[in-house]
Amino acid sequence: MAEDQLFVSQDEFTCSVCLDTLTDPVSLHCGHSFCLKCLTNYWDQSQECSCPQCRHTFMLRPELKRNTLLNEVINKLKKKALSPPPLPSKNYVSRGDVECDFCTGKKFRAVKSCLTCMASYCQTHLQPHLEVAALKHHKLVNPNRNLKEKLCVKHQKSLEMFCKTDEKCICMMCGMTEHDGHEKVELETEREGKQKQLGLTRSEIRRRLEEKEKKLKETRRTVEKMKISVEKVMEEHDKSFTDLIRCIEEAHKKLTEKIREQEKREMEKAEGVMEQLEKEIKELKRREAELKELSETKDHLHFLQTFSSRCVLPVDEDSLSFTVTADFSSEDLLKELSCLKRRLEKIGQWDTLPLTPSGREAPVFTLLPPEHQSREEFLQYFCPLTLDINTANRDLHLLEGNKKVTWEETKAKYPDHPDRFDCWPQVLCREALTGNRCYWEVECSAGDVVIGVAYKGLSRKGAGWECGLGNNNKSWCLLCSQSQYSVWHNDKHTVISAPYSPRVGVYLDWPAGSLSFYSVSHTMTLLHRFNTSFTEPLYPGFWLNDYCSVTISHLTACDH
Repeated sequence: MAEDQLFVSQDEFTCSVCLDTLTDPVSLHCGHSFCLKCLTNYWDQSQECSCPQCRHTFMLRPELKRNTLLNEVINKLKKKALSPPPLPSKNYVSRGDVECDFCTGKKFRAVKSCLTCMASYCQTHLQPHLEVAALKHHKLVNPNRNLKEKLCVKHQKSLEMFCKTDEKCICMMCGMTEHDGHEKVELETEREGKQKQLGLTRSEIRRRLEEKEKKLKETRRTVEKMKISVEKVMEEHDKSFTDLIRCIEEAHKKLTEKIREQEKREMEKAEGVMEQLEKEIKELKRREAELKELSETKDHLHFLQTFSSRCVLPVDEDSLSFTVTADFSSEDLLKELSCLKRRLEKIGQWDTLPLTPSGREAPVFTLLPPEHQSREEFLQYFCPLTLDINTANRDLHLLEGNKKVTWEETKAKYPDHPDRFDCWPQVLCREALTGNRCYWEVECSAGDVVIGVAYKGLSRKGAGWECGLGNNNKSWCLLCSQSQYSVWHNDKHTVISAPYSPRVGVYLDWPAGSLSFYSVSHTMTLLHRFNTSFTEPLYPGFWLNDYCSVTISHLTACDH
């Protein structure tokens, strides 16, 4: 018990300056004791004499004398190995702790922060706030390293209220000035309300989490089944494709050998020409250097004497020429290769395999999202579009809040703009589509109409073919007419046989690089799908033939 009491009272023998056991202790009139050396150094560095612990100020610097009784007690404790142990290491500041602003050297962990002083204190340096009357009214809070965040930026006062009108924390001065008349409550009261709201939000998050985890488990089971099915399908098709690949490789090898032989013959011709050209270039460089040297000479006599012989152009004989011939090729071969390529591409574009002899549809798994089965599923990705009047050709007139475009003989009086199509009857939308899935529908009148998307860099000026939708590598489109459909990209088109419908749906899956066109009536009929890698935002656009019109439909998830 005696040992416990000594450990409890060990703070009485600790210097509050060096935070170690007192050495040569001296006592002040205020009752606090310090090491003689610590107190002397403290006063030498200060302009006034005050107690380091309670800040009591002395008019005259007291004469310091060692406290004999206290020194004797400390010496006896040291002899009996009962001297106060150093403060536990847990009192030192560690990662995540708030450090004391008044500790010198190694910092101690703060136990309180003062919102009046805007400082944090360890247990020792906190004593004045607990003992001095002038400091007792200060507001102490748990240690906080971000004290400035608790102050009003404008008035430098503590944020003690919450303005429900403006949804922000304010100080007393704010409440009496710019927030006067607003609904204000204490921070604790507002916290209670927000805490309930937080609980509801957490409950909803947990509910969604359970749903997602359940769906994840189901998806994993589906993936396992898919892997088994894929392995079986791959085994069946590997054998068929192996023979085809071997045949293609042999044909490619023979064709390559012929091309290399022709290349060798033509290269021999080309090397002769290049050798002759190099000689002529070397001679011309030499003559040019001589003429430069002559032009820079200051010797007039030498210049005139050599001018006639040097300032004569050399005879420019026609260099050798050659023509690369490819008579080993034939149109029949190119047609056969083109036909084979189209057939392979058609196989690659299949969404599902043809029905097996048993009538079951063999599964095919791709990295693209599953195909939507109903129009309602598309509507969840509906994207509202608005025509950009700054891109509209003057033959086109925008109506119904820039949702409809018509071709008319009377020119529209649009101002000049760098984005306007000045020759092609085209218009783009204002919305830039990128990074997500989008769906929109348009209603077309009778006649030829082009529906598509384009990068912003699509040419706008002139009547060049490169300005048209689908005639370049910057746009993809569907040409609609009452006789047939066709899709265009990079000046290549494919004719599609499908029943005509004036309503067309467009589904863009930008991340997956998929652009699909659908004929919309009582069912959704896929007309064509482009599969590529989009690198820029896409802008929906339209091309109109004479007296045609296109209307962008307003859709919601409730549309049927």
